[in-house]
Amino acid sequence: MGASGGWRGASALRCLRPAGLAGFKRPLSTGERIPRICIVGSGPAGFYTAQHLLKHHKLARVDIYEKLPVPFGLVRFGVAPDHPEVKNVINTFTQTAQSDRCSYYGNVTVGKDVTVEELQQAYHAVVLSYGAEDNRILGIPGENLSGVYSARAFVGWYNGLPENRDLKPDLSSKTVLVLGQGNVALDVARILLTPLDLLRTDITEGSLAAIVSSKVKRVWLVGRRGPLQAAFTIKELREMVNLPGARPILDPADFAGLRDAIKDVPRPRKRLTELMIKTALEKPGEKEAKIWASATREWGLKFLRSPLEILPTADGKRARGIRMAVTRLEGSGELATAVPTGEVEELECGLILSSIGYRSLPLGPSVPFDPKHGIIPNHLGRVQGVPGLYCSGWVKRGPTGVIITTMNDSFDTAQSVLEDLQAGMLNVSNTKEGFESVRSILHSRGVHPVSFSDWEKIDAAEMARGQLAGKPREKIVDPQEMLQLIGH
Repeated sequence: MGASGGWRGASALRCLRPAGLAGFKRPLSTGERIPRICIVGSGPAGFYTAQHLLKHHKLARVDIYEKLPVPFGLVRFGVAPDHPEVKNVINTFTQTAQSDRCSYYGNVTVGKDVTVEELQQAYHAVVLSYGAEDNRILGIPGENLSGVYSARAFVGWYNGLPENRDLKPDLSSKTVLVLGQGNVALDVARILLTPLDLLRTDITEGSLAAIVSSKVKRVWLVGRRGPLQAAFTIKELREMVNLPGARPILDPADFAGLRDAIKDVPRPRKRLTELMIKTALEKPGEKEAKIWASATREWGLKFLRSPLEILPTADGKRARGIRMAVTRLEGSGELATAVPTGEVEELECGLILSSIGYRSLPLGPSVPFDPKHGIIPNHLGRVQGVPGLYCSGWVKRGPTGVIITTMNDSFDTAQSVLEDLQAGMLNVSNTKEGFESVRSILHSRGVHPVSFSDWEKIDAAEMARGQLAGKPREKIVDPQEMLQLIGH
C-alpha cells in the first residue's frame, strides 16, 4: 500500500531484473552443503526474494512463512478489484512456490507461533519481508469517532482481508472525504464511485452489496500541499478523469501560473500536472464532455488543507464533518512544506478515510527497529548488527513505490544473501534442519501450517463460488472457514 492500493505495473515483470545484478555463477561442488533460507511474509517482497535466490543458487532451499492461510499479501489484499491485470503477477509467484526447492507455510505467525531466534537456529539466513501491517494515525481530536476509518482498513474490507471483514462502513453519507492524495486515496475514491458492472470482479460480495446501495455522490481528496506535490501517478488520475458516471471538480485557481512552473520539472511530474491543468482549465474533449454531462457523481481535489479536528454529531458518537487549516507552501517542489495561514475551513461529511500512509511494526526484541521511519535498520538488506538476518520490501525501505520498485529492492536483498554465502559469511558447513526443526516447535504449540497445495484447494473453492456469483472469484474472508475447508 502507498501501497496500493500501492501495487502497479505488473506487465513485463517476469523478464525484468535490475541492472548490475550479476548472476550467481560460482561453481558448486557435489559435496557442498545446502543453504537453508527462510523468508517471513508471502507478499511481493517475499516472493521476489525467493525467486532470485532460487534462480541464482542451484542448491538453496527456501521456506516462506505467512501469518494468513493464503499467500500473496498486497497483491491479493491491496490491489484494487477493478485492476485485475495487476494480479497476473500471482502466476509468477505460483511458479516460484511450486519449485521443488521452495515450500510455503501459511497460518504461521512469526513472533508468536515461532520466534525469529528460533528461525535463526533452524536456517542459515532469515529474510524479513512482512511489509507494513499498520497505518499512520492522524493524531487529531475525533479520530476515533464512528465514520472515521483508515484507507488501509477500507481497502482490506472490500478486498477480503480477514482482519477487516467486519468493518461495515456506513455509506449513507452523500459526501466522503479522503485525507491524502496518493494512489491508495484515488483507489478508494474510484471504488466508491465506480459503476456496478465494472466492480463485479473479486471484490467481496458483502462490500459489493454495500457499495451498490451506497448514497455516496461526492468524494473529496484532500492534501496538505499543492498540485505539484500530489503523490498519485498519471495512470490513476487518468482513470478518475475518465471514470464513467463521475465528473471532476478542480478549482481553476489552484492551477493558475502552473504551466510556467512545470517547464523544468521531471517528465512524470510534468505530465501529471499537465493533465490536472487540462482538466481544470480547458474545455473538455468530446469523450470527457459526454461522460461529465450525464454524470450523477463527482470527485474533487482540495489542496492546501490540513486536518485539525473531526467534528462529532450532537450525540458525540459519529463524525459529521471536519475542520481543516488552510495552508500555504514554504519552499518549492518535493521539499515544499505546508504552513497554516490561520484561516480555518469546515466541511460536512459523514465518512472520512485517512490515507496518509502505511506503517511497519517491530517483530520482536531481537530485531532492530527504527520507530521514527518504521523500518528495520539495514544496509543493502543486511540487518544492522545481526549477521544472517536480512530484510526486503516495505519493512526495509518504507511503504513507498510501485510493485516493480519492490521487485528490484527484493532482488538487491537476495543478492546480498548470495554474496554473503559466496564470501563464507554464512556458515553452511553447519547443517541446519530448516522446517524439520520448526515443525516440532509449531506442533508443540498447536499450530497447523497450511501448505501451498492446501492454498490451491482454497483457491479452487473461491473460484467455484465466484462462478456461482457471476464473478471470477469470491474470496473466503474467515480464516477458520479456510482451515475447515482443507481439513485443519
